[in-house]
This record gives sequence, structure tokens and C-alpha cells, in this order.
Amino acid sequence: MTTPKKDFLHSLWDFFCSLKLTMFLLISLAVISIIGTIIPQGIPPQKYLAELSPAKIKLYKSLGFFDMYHSWWFILLLYMLTVNLVACSIKRLPHIWQIVTKPVTTLTVSLERSLSNTATIACSDETIKVKDSIASFIKSEFSEPTITEADGVWHIFAQKTPWCRLSVYFVHLSVIVIFIGSIIGSLFGYKGFVNILEGETVSKIMLRSEKELDLDFALRLDQFSVSKYPNGAPKEFKSIITVLENGKPVPDYTNTRVIVNDPLNYKGITFYQSSYGNAGSYFFIVTDLDGGNPVKLAVESQSSVNLPGGTSMHVTDATNDVSPFAPGLSGPAAQVEVHSPDGKSESFVVYANHPELNIQHAKTHGTGPVLHYKGGKDLMYTGLQVAKDPGVEIVWLGCLMMVFGIYAAFFISHRRIWVRVEHGKITVGGNTSKNQSAFALTFDNLVERLKKDLIKEK
Repeated sequence: MTTPKKDFLHSLWDFFCSLKLTMFLLISLAVISIIGTIIPQGIPPQKYLAELSPAKIKLYKSLGFFDMYHSWWFILLLYMLTVNLVACSIKRLPHIWQIVTKPVTTLTVSLERSLSNTATIACSDETIKVKDSIASFIKSEFSEPTITEADGVWHIFAQKTPWCRLSVYFVHLSVIVIFIGSIIGSLFGYKGFVNILEGETVSKIMLRSEKELDLDFALRLDQFSVSKYPNGAPKEFKSIITVLENGKPVPDYTNTRVIVNDPLNYKGITFYQSSYGNAGSYFFIVTDLDGGNPVKLAVESQSSVNLPGGTSMHVTDATNDVSPFAPGLSGPAAQVEVHSPDGKSESFVVYANHPELNIQHAKTHGTGPVLHYKGGKDLMYTGLQVAKDPGVEIVWLGCLMMVFGIYAAFFISHRRIWVRVEHGKITVGGNTSKNQSAFALTFDNLVERLKKDLIKEK
């Protein structure tokens, strides 16, 4: 009599061996991974504040969407898929292993009926002589045969690439190896970011958990440059970095160029170029419409200042020469955004060499005080993503194993040939694990050559 506990264990085992569970987990991981594509992962918190509302930030953070691939529910899905793959392999591997290591070497009548490729050749020669000729032919044209005798009937068996039946389990193993590498990277690695001003040296980074991590070396930003397309869009931004140990430059890591897709690697830590910005200051003069009551104003990059009348302003962009963007105009200009107390906002350009345009805008839009741009002091900073992943080599090993396993699973087949030699008749049978139509042509060609070989022997 089966106990309830045993029934539960059997049900649990069948659940983890289910192909439906495999498909569900794979589809779930694929669909959920879209979140990691839509929502940028591991960027500085201020980037999220600029793009998302506080309510969304709170919701996404509670769900782990900002670091999705390290969230408990994503890791749980990976664990379940690993257990599912192991359970499926354990359940189905013994039968496949039996086929590979202990093949059926005799062509019985029941086996003959189950084969889709069979042929019969009449023969009047002595059985032993014919058997030796066929064995020699199979060896030269197919593979090394196994010869057995049962009740006076000789059986010849040969097979090619039986190990390819294990390729699907090799793919399973590769997935598990990738998961192991990912888990090692998750447990012993980290990801973070750091912003470095030109000329500044830093020895700490900010982790995704918003905790600081001390490095045992320092980074100095010697120079930052950005080139742009004619329309103002960034074409390439580049950081010149020097690595310092005990305050001294490391010889092979002095003035190292870091650009997108060309990171800096040092002591197993990778620094990726990800963002940049201006941390300098912009200078304005605020006047009345008639030019009276001038007030000097300094606006720091990424900061806001209050203007007369209760409005606030911040600078979104600036240039030393506006002529490429506005033909007929010249000199410095700044793009500003002004927010009124009622929540309305307006974005416009303030010029240095064209005060009449600044006055005209104030009169037309009734923004109150007139803003005049007086230039800025640039102080560029570079934003680097930082990653340490000690499991990455294991992940690459798993990927190579997967490529080999998938190739073997789809393009290599297990082919078998049986020959039964009895008085006056030779029966040939064949089978393959995949691509039956191609094997049928190979089998027919092999039988025709065997007939010619037997005739030639006579």
C-alpha cells in the first residue's frame, strides 16, 4: 500500500520532470527579460529620477526591476529551471545510455518489422563466406562491425556516432554551467558606477545597493572629450584614465583610453564608458525689461536657482557658438527651462551676443525678468559603469558547450546498420535518430553497393 508521503514525492518528482514546466520556465524567463531591456539596469539613481516619477521608482525598486537579474524571483526561476533540467536528465538518461552503450546487435524479426529501411538479398554461397565478405564491406563502407551468431544465423551490426544521442544532455549541462557561472558572479562579484571630474582622483565606487565600495587602487580622469555630429548629437565621448597604486601611476595603465565598447580592465574589474556631463557653472545677468536692476546669477550644472517672481530655472544645454544650430546668429548660448509656481514650464534659448532676442522673448511670453547669458565654465565629468564578475569565464565555457551540444543535437545523427545472414538470404536493416529521408538514400545506396560487392566476390 502506498503512503500519502510517497504519493506526494512521486507527484513532486513528476512535476519537476515535466516538459510543460520546462516550456513555462523558458517562456517566463524570455518574457521577463524584456523588463531588463525596457528599464535600464544599474544606472545611477539620478538618471532614474530624470526619467521616472517618484511613484514608479518606488514601485519598480520594490519589485527589483532596477537590478532584475539579481532579484530573488529571477534567481528562483533559474533555480527551478536547473532542478527541472537535472530531473529530466535523470529520468530519461538511463534509457538513452542503454542505447548508446548496449546496443541491440541482432536483427530479430520484431526489430526488422519496426525498421523503416529494410532490404533482402538472395544468396546461394556458404553462410560463413558471405558473412566475412559482408563484414569486410561494412567495415570499409560504414564502420567497424560487431559479429554475433545465434541458432546458426549470423548477425552483423555497425553504428556511427552513437554519442550524439547524449548531446541534448550536454546542452542541459551547459545551461547548468552557465547558471553556476552566473551565481558565482552574483555572489562574489558586483556592479556599480562612479562619476569622475576632470583632474579628480577617486578610489570608491557606488554599488547598485547604493553602498560605497573601497577599491585597493585609484582612478584619475586626466581628460574627457566629446565629439558631436553637426546636429549636436554626441558622436563619440572618450575618457583618458590613469590607474594609481599607492599614489603612483601604474606603468601599463597610464593615459588609458576608455570609450564605448572599449572598456578598461584592471585586477578583474571592468570600467565601461556609459555617460558624461558638465559639472561646471553657467553665468547670467537678470534685468528688468528696460535693463535696470541687473543681478548676477551663477547656475551650477544639474542644479536649479530661484528667479524673481517665484519662478525657478535650470540649464539643460549650452554651447560656445550657436551659429551651427541657428544660422545668422553667433556667440555663446544656453538652453534653459523655467518653472512657474503653478507647475507650468517653458524651455527657451538665452543668448550672449543678442540681448534684443532675450528682451523680445520676455515681452512676448511675459516671463518677467530678462535673462542674458554670459558664458560658462565647463568642468566635464565621465560616468563609468563598474563590474566585477569572477564567473564570466565559467559562463563562456557553458556557452561553448552549448554551441557544441546544439550542433551535435541538430546536425549529427546516430546511424545503425543490421545484417542477418542465413541460408539463401541476406536481410539488411537500417535506422537513424534524425533526418530519415537523407538516411533512406544512404541506405539504398549502401545496399546496391553491397549487392555489387557480393557479385564481384563470386
